[in-house]
Amino acid sequence: MNNSIWFFDNIDVFQILCPHKFTEYKKDHSFNFFKKGDYIYFEDDIANKVFLVNSGKIKVGYLTEDGEEMITAILSKGQIFGEKAILGEEKRNEFAQALDNEASTCVVTLDIMHELLRQNTEFSISIYKFIGYRFKKLERRLQIMLFKDAKTRLLEFLKELADDYGFKNAVSGDTVIKHPFTQKDIASLIGLSRPTLNILINELQDEKVLTFERKQIILYKN
Repeated sequence: MNNSIWFFDNIDVFQILCPHKFTEYKKDHSFNFFKKGDYIYFEDDIANKVFLVNSGKIKVGYLTEDGEEMITAILSKGQIFGEKAILGEEKRNEFAQALDNEASTCVVTLDIMHELLRQNTEFSISIYKFIGYRFKKLERRLQIMLFKDAKTRLLEFLKELADDYGFKNAVSGDTVIKHPFTQKDIASLIGLSRPTLNILINELQDEKVLTFERKQIILYKN
């Protein structure tokens, strides 16, 4: 699988970004702790910080005009969110909410982030590549949700998971996906109800397309 562009899977970004790793930033370092359901920020909040997930999971999304919640990402340790502030976003156009009782984030002010980007060209390129990739993924997922049936949505999402978290079994040729998502997470990300997702998973398992386990999915070689 091509994981090179999804550089958070290959590099300990937490080691690079978290300010307490840098002597000059220790005094400005802070962790924020959250319980399940707590909001890190709301839509229209001032966008002057970037966040790293230190523990637990964080969901990012927005509300439609009809008040429906649309989830765009579910992030775990080492991944960043609120990154559109780097591109000049002044107010948030999304919310971020803790999904676990022991969620925590490392807060990086925009000034410090800009300084880190200036100091490290390679890191700067990686950050902007990541932002572009996240936008591309979001656009693709929204297209799928608008125009594809439920089963196709799930299969397309599994292909995305394979790109981000998968590897080929050298013996069988099957794709093994070790991922951090629950079934509830997956249902939220592709706009399905949990019961509908369960039905689709069972259908695909009966058709010998895949095996779905708690933290691992196996896509069988055709």
